[in-house]
Amino acid sequence: MKTTKLAWSAAASIMMFSGVAHAQSSVSLYGLLEEGLNFTSNAGGHSAVQMKQGDIYGSRWGLKGQEDLGGGYKAIFTVESGFDPSNGQQSHGLAFGRQAYVGLSSDQYGTVTFGRQYDTSVDDYGFGSLTAAGNFGGDVNSHPFDNDNADWDFRVNNAVKYVSPNYRGLTAEAMYAFSNQPGAFSNNRVWGATLNYQHGGLTTAASYLKMNNPGASAAAGAVGAVGSDVLFAGSSQQDIGVGATYRFAHDLFGLTYSHVDVYDPTFNGYFSSQTGPSGGTWNVWKFDNFEINNQYFFRPNLWLGAAYTFTIAHLHASTGSFTPKWHQVGLTLNYDLSKRTSLYVQGEYQHVVSAHTGTDFDFAQNPAAAGMSTGQNQMVYRVAMIHHF
Repeated sequence: MKTTKLAWSAAASIMMFSGVAHAQSSVSLYGLLEEGLNFTSNAGGHSAVQMKQGDIYGSRWGLKGQEDLGGGYKAIFTVESGFDPSNGQQSHGLAFGRQAYVGLSSDQYGTVTFGRQYDTSVDDYGFGSLTAAGNFGGDVNSHPFDNDNADWDFRVNNAVKYVSPNYRGLTAEAMYAFSNQPGAFSNNRVWGATLNYQHGGLTTAASYLKMNNPGASAAAGAVGAVGSDVLFAGSSQQDIGVGATYRFAHDLFGLTYSHVDVYDPTFNGYFSSQTGPSGGTWNVWKFDNFEINNQYFFRPNLWLGAAYTFTIAHLHASTGSFTPKWHQVGLTLNYDLSKRTSLYVQGEYQHVVSAHTGTDFDFAQNPAAAGMSTGQNQMVYRVAMIHHF
């Protein structure tokens, strides 16, 4: 009998210990799929209908976890892979191209993470989260060529990111991403910072991002801070963004502004043909984006989003200067069938006031479109489904 009691006591202790260990550590599998049909009014002179994934959200699956280390400290990690449900291919050509990081979190001191991550201007605290593209509108509402990366076109490798604890509504972030290139410490590196303030229905953010030679080929097999998903290639680039949203009883109203400088540019990820000005070279591309957006909730599961963006560019070349302008209007109507499944329809119109550069800057092109228009106008429509798991 005594032996039996001891056995039951030991078993109970093991079960209690196992329960505590389970409570202290957790790993979650998560993901979403977004698939839909896009219609483009003019892509290379033709209309087009396409099956296309990932307009508001890129389809993905991931693992995230944490371990309680005691004293308010946790070890955390996230690995996240993007894929195209239309054909099963991986996004970004990487096993975990969306995110892959590990770090430490403290209730008192904040969070530090290491790996491939979103930059500080477009993550949860950055100004990009206050834009239509970074919030409810996705690709169709991204600014021309996604010049400020508000639509998350690229991630940052080799990044160390720090996020402060929230202090009376204020959160600060800082990031540094290494080039990993021997003898070329500053070649293809990134650094940035963000301040975010929240009080009641008000959210504001101000972000700064600096890149040196983004997308530059890495030496000795090293992978630089910005890889093959680079938007612009040049000697350097800086992004400045500010924004504010205010949540009323039934709607979320937002204003954002961003400024982007690309020095000695040689590449644009959205160009399909001519990049350089005829008979010359580019010195600098400058973009200013002014956006107003609103998301109105008819019911908790039914909302309409709208955004207007005016973009003006100042393009300076050895042969002269040019000032193209873009007007964009986008609408999104979303209905949640459940907590996990949604249906939505979108429409977007873009008009370019051409500066006659003789390059692809002269033609309309929305990132959600099937390709660049042959004229100054383009419309894109989409109907799609989103399922979270």
